Amino acid sequence: MADFDAFASLDIRVGRVVDVKDFPQARKPAYRLWIDFGPMGVKTSSAQITAYYHPEDLLGRQVVAVTNFPPRQIATFLSQVLVLGVYDQAGGVVLLKPDREVSLGDRIG
Repeated sequence: MADFDAFASLDIRVGRVVDVKDFPQARKPAYRLWIDFGPMGVKTSSAQITAYYHPEDLLGRQVVAVTNFPPRQIATFLSQVLVLGVYDQAGGVVLLKPDREVSLGDRIG
């Protein structure tokens, strides 16, 4: 079991998707995302979310992401944050988002 300190060590913040590109080099279908975290700037993420989302659905959308994992090289792309979602029964990912607009960079706690 994880304890509260483990959870508290995660820096989970709200950002807004400002650009989306297909990612044909990825092993599994994915998009390359550029996400604005306000004072933290724009960070990149590779996200396997193509089952339910098209690029136009994602632009301007607020998302929740872990921002303090080490960057990870995914094929030709450096993924700096991990966008969070829920795996549904079909194995697709449904993105998490605040239920109302909040400031970019706000921390989840």
